[in-house]
Amino acid sequence: MIALSQAQARRIWLHAQRLDVATPFGEGPGATPAAVAHLGYVQIDTINVIERCHHHILWSRIPGYQRAHLRQAQSADKSIFEYWTHALAYVPTADFSFYRAKMQFYRDSPIPWFKNVLPADAEGVIATIKRDGPLSIRDFDQDVRIEKEHLWGSTKPSKRALQMAFFTGDLTVSARDGMLKSYDLPGRHFGWTKPPKAATALQVTGYLLDRALRAQGLVSLDSICHLDAKQKPAMRALIDARIKRGTLLEFELEGAAKIPHWMAPDTPAPHTDTPVHILSPFDPLIIQRKRLSLIFGYDHIFEAYVPKPKRVLGYFALPVLVDDEIVAAIDIKTERAAKQLLVQQWTWMGKHKSAARKRRIEEALHRFQRFQLAG
Repeated sequence: MIALSQAQARRIWLHAQRLDVATPFGEGPGATPAAVAHLGYVQIDTINVIERCHHHILWSRIPGYQRAHLRQAQSADKSIFEYWTHALAYVPTADFSFYRAKMQFYRDSPIPWFKNVLPADAEGVIATIKRDGPLSIRDFDQDVRIEKEHLWGSTKPSKRALQMAFFTGDLTVSARDGMLKSYDLPGRHFGWTKPPKAATALQVTGYLLDRALRAQGLVSLDSICHLDAKQKPAMRALIDARIKRGTLLEFELEGAAKIPHWMAPDTPAPHTDTPVHILSPFDPLIIQRKRLSLIFGYDHIFEAYVPKPKRVLGYFALPVLVDDEIVAAIDIKTERAAKQLLVQQWTWMGKHKSAARKRRIEEALHRFQRFQLAG
């Protein structure tokens, strides 16, 4: 068993996330699909107190990132598409075959959210799009309104039918205008005569393991199967097989001796200098809270849905990475009309407060402001 310190684990993870160099994917439109391909997914979220997280995550790794680059990758080059990982996300189109089994699952076993969608409703929206071309929910104006069942629901039955057809793979998101999605038939959008063949269960397991090794460096069963506990038995069997072949090594992580961790023997050596990053709470480095706490000793609290009197870090606090440590959390709000970035609350973590760090973070905040207001 090889021992690994938390400091070493942080460096390995940061390098795998490509947060330890300034421009890991280069510049220009090609950097965006390259970043998505390396990370495996970039989460999409609707909250826009600041720039939405998919743009924020990409900007953190592509200093010259422009929002138009994401539109180009999705709608023109079609090198990325939207689907569900642990949440709605952009994923590489080259990985489409690994999601087809999940699409078939949703077709065979509709989730409760779609229990009131009639087959005729889904067939109707698909037929309309097949006839008229890509359409958004705004193009379906004949709906009889219904009551919302939850906060994120819609009063338009067509929206739920569109969403169900998206989950089953009968429709794909061809374009976005902000958060307004246009849907099209996958074959027409991607130019396929037939879709890629669905990967086998073993191939999907291998894909998930390889994706985690590439984007996390050091992995555990929980980090590979994030919010997908049913995958763990098959994943552990594959890990054991790779250990026997010598393509995976087991490590004992400082402070977590009872949690097995693995890494490929050829994992690249990390860099020693890390730029300052103001990260999204949905960034791949942050989203797995237990792993973040284990390796960085930082417990992030997402408080957008917490009553104001109970908030500790603020409504939309952003973790701040300096070198290889998260040293602060800053609650920020963008006032677009006034062209200002407002710091609502600045919370230092532990003993990290220093004048030198503050200067570096303020420089990063100025860069962040320029990005926020550029859109």
